[in-house]
Amino acid sequence: MAAMTKLGTTDADIRAALHAKRLRRAKSHPDTLVIDELGLAHARSRIDVAVINGCIHGYEIKSAKDNLDRFAMQIDIYRQTLQKLSLVAAPKHVASIMSHAPEWCGVIVAEQGPRGGISFHVLRNAIANPEIDPVMMAHLLWRDEVIELLGQAGYAPKDLRRPRRQLYEMLCEAMSLREITASIRTFMAQRQAWRDRPAHA
Repeated sequence: MAAMTKLGTTDADIRAALHAKRLRRAKSHPDTLVIDELGLAHARSRIDVAVINGCIHGYEIKSAKDNLDRFAMQIDIYRQTLQKLSLVAAPKHVASIMSHAPEWCGVIVAEQGPRGGISFHVLRNAIANPEIDPVMMAHLLWRDEVIELLGQAGYAPKDLRRPRRQLYEMLCEAMSLREITASIRTFMAQRQAWRDRPAHA
């Protein structure tokens, strides 16, 4: 086990511990979805873990094996699409993340003990993202789901044939952020198969 500590944490190590220790309560709640590798902005990026209930809270993992080369690009998408964001990082990344991540992002240190176990220490709690773009967040819905919601809101069939971007904009005019979040959770719960969804207990 000591050799494992020298090698440093991996994404899989931290993800497993995150599910077991920090997300256990969320996973036990019937109105909450916990999803690994959720695609954002039509798969331009992915968030490692998303917790969806009354809010869409993403958890991005940066293990000791990772680098921060893509961090700025990821943050740019996350700030448009996620209502809350927590960065779960190995100690080596913490100083850089604290200086580059927006202040509304939570920061959690994932530290590996001498026997290989991972413990979490919250340095900063996540708060509501003031920069979110409702249209980009609505892209978590598939086109046919948006059309279904717009039909329920009273839009005419001819309006529902517009380009995808316009449909998302129309949805944000017809529904509040809270209503869109609730619809995202409902539709995701209904989807039978997740593309690339890792199997885990």
